Amino acid sequence: MTSLLYYSVTELLELISAKKASLAEANELYLSRSKKYNKKLNAYVSINESAAVDTLQIAIKDNHCTKGIRTTASSRVLDQFVPEYESTVTSRLLESSISTLGKTNMDAWAHGSSTETSDYGPSMNPWDVTKMPGGSSGGSAVVVAAGLSVAAIGSETAGSIRLPASWCGVVGLKPTYGRVSRYGVVAMGSSLDCPGPMTRTVEDAAHLLQIIAGHDPYDATSSDRPTDDYKVAMKQAKKYTIGIPYEYLEGIPADIQRNLLESFRIIESLGHTVKYIHLLNPTYSISDYTIIQRAEVSSNLARYDGIRYGGGRELMGQEAKRRIMLGTYTLAHGYYDAYYKKAQKVRTLIIQNFEEAFKDVDLIIGPTTPITAMTLGESAKYPFFGELMDRLAEPSSMAGLPAISIPIGLDNMDMPIGLQIIGPQFAEGLILDLAYQYEQETDLFGIPRKGVEKWE
Repeated sequence: MTSLLYYSVTELLELISAKKASLAEANELYLSRSKKYNKKLNAYVSINESAAVDTLQIAIKDNHCTKGIRTTASSRVLDQFVPEYESTVTSRLLESSISTLGKTNMDAWAHGSSTETSDYGPSMNPWDVTKMPGGSSGGSAVVVAAGLSVAAIGSETAGSIRLPASWCGVVGLKPTYGRVSRYGVVAMGSSLDCPGPMTRTVEDAAHLLQIIAGHDPYDATSSDRPTDDYKVAMKQAKKYTIGIPYEYLEGIPADIQRNLLESFRIIESLGHTVKYIHLLNPTYSISDYTIIQRAEVSSNLARYDGIRYGGGRELMGQEAKRRIMLGTYTLAHGYYDAYYKKAQKVRTLIIQNFEEAFKDVDLIIGPTTPITAMTLGESAKYPFFGELMDRLAEPSSMAGLPAISIPIGLDNMDMPIGLQIIGPQFAEGLILDLAYQYEQETDLFGIPRKGVEKWE
């Protein structure tokens, strides 16, 4: 039988159900690989060797509270923090017999897009260990891409699922804001944060979303809108009118452009109507996101005073300090109207721009990131590195829209390229449907398999 390493979550569960494999066998495989390769990839902050053997074990980003398991948000401030409760996401996974294999490395407090701001050192891209995996959910992308976990949970504020999914060649789904509860997730940008799945296949993303999505009375921003049956919606095989923003293709390198154009051709060959459209230039979102996110960071990190739990503020990293200072400045008397209030008005314009676009198209597609994975250490050259790398994801995040990144090929350096599909609010079923159609037509799963092969 083919190694269990090459099965998706849904395939693995089918094998176990048919008694052709066991949970113990699968869990031991991923636990042993995690312990063997984590020294090289630094993808886990901690590995949970005492996880329940009668559950499927997957990786969880280390900003999700897990009862009895250290939760650090990759910051020394929380180095010894062991929660007394589960986040809603991990609680719902446990109810579905899915437990925590390990807590994945991330940019400290989720501040970054490279995983290099982690207080526990950077994670390495499994396609090339001299490259960044992206962030802030870098560790979650790495464990899936290298076969250290069959799936993972990440979180996104403005690209933190899609960017590392793109750079590591896996599937990353960012749900509509409020579709998945934030309860028990260490807050970064409270009006933006979205937990979501990172997997090898679109079907696995739908499977995990089905488990974690839905209203939560513990989260005031959680939507009470009923969830769809995502695994059914994924297989509707509908035909869509799809928009490609001119603005999202500007400055994209030629080798990425070639892969994108081929993916557009494949989508059109499936019977969809594809047309080019105009959206606001995504660079507007950089300054808008920077102001709003920093303001929310300054508020959220104010609770870490070292008195009730965690270490003192002297343990805060430089990136956290910069964001706190900038956020405090924009909220200060005399500057609030000039910066924060104006940024919220621009955010409304971004939302309205997408609303107008979705009157003419059902979905929007384009590159997930402007370039493929960069060399470790290069992020230090750019004061706003994260905003630059996330600029194609930031507009949809600011608008609270669902989006998915799927791998579509490799660049001239054999590094993965991602395509993102963006939908209207609560249209997760539509983006999963198109992504699944593409996956079936192209054997999308083959790209994550190649990443795993490098670590056999």
